[in-house]
Amino acid sequence: MSAPAPAAAPDAGTTGRRVEEILDQLAGSGDKEATAAASAAEELVRALMDFYGAGLARIMRLIGDGQQLALLGDELVASLLVLHDLHPENVTTRIGRALDTVRARHPVETEGFDADTGVLRLRSESPGGCGCPSTAQTAQQAIEDALSCFAPEVTSVRLDTATAAPEPPLLQISRRPPTAATAS
Repeated sequence: MSAPAPAAAPDAGTTGRRVEEILDQLAGSGDKEATAAASAAEELVRALMDFYGAGLARIMRLIGDGQQLALLGDELVASLLVLHDLHPENVTTRIGRALDTVRARHPVETEGFDADTGVLRLRSESPGGCGCPSTAQTAQQAIEDALSCFAPEVTSVRLDTATAAPEPPLLQISRRPPTAATAS
């Protein structure tokens, strides 16, 4: 009898959205008891984040620089390190790492990152697929999902796609229409 497959690890983006949904549900009714429960839940989340953050910081100090790099290849661990501001790589390196995870399907190049606004400008050399808007939206979503784990400092992505060269005009090759000299 084989062991059951391990459960898929949760990702930071999905988990963060779920926590926000739960907190919103708790605060949703607006009555005094619900407001108190939502406030207590937020405090609980903060306390757990502080506790786990302190533990991760200690782990990072104990394992040293050489072994820290081995942890960065694991998406879940890397996203936890980013969440707790413990990731040893700078934001530019993490943006590159995130884009590397999607470049096989969506080739893009970085045009620039504005740390003050959180805007990442990207350029795609190929219009991709059929050139329809849904293709660009799929690429944008994949890129944003990858960045949410590795570089949450990026708050928006501007993806400039290359436009396909205009097709040359259709050249009709046929017999010359009759002229006055040949028509008689």
